[in-house]
Amino acid sequence: MLREQLNDALKTAMKNKEALAVSTVRMVLARLKERDIEARPKGNAAGIPDPDIQQMMQGMIKQRRESIELYEKGGRPELAEKERGEIAVIERFLPKALSEAETEAAIKALIASVGATSIKDMGKVMAALREKYAGQIDPSQASQTVKKLLG
Repeated sequence: MLREQLNDALKTAMKNKEALAVSTVRMVLARLKERDIEARPKGNAAGIPDPDIQQMMQGMIKQRRESIELYEKGGRPELAEKERGEIAVIERFLPKALSEAETEAAIKALIASVGATSIKDMGKVMAALREKYAGQIDPSQASQTVKKLLG
């Protein structure tokens, strides 16, 4: 489904002559094709599933945020702005991110449902988070929250 949305968005962006959207969606589709090829030896001929695509796009957003920081330190605001535009395009395809309060509430509920009691159970909680809230929670932020709640 996400694959179709990306292809439709590319066609629409091309028709509307949105250069940034066209280049960003093409970049996402190229990365997706790479990931599909990497998955073939593992017996996944149809391509990676939507949760993996969302995770891939989260990684792309993280890369862009790091680039923005570097561009701003280097005095290149025009490049930082381009990266922000790419983030906005990629985020169109991801589910709405949870706020900090919503994230903490979700983590508390998962800790209770998994039966986690100490920091040793962090792996179970993080696995459940990835499964249930793929693309909606920033993993690094979630990791810090889980440590705080279990520690």
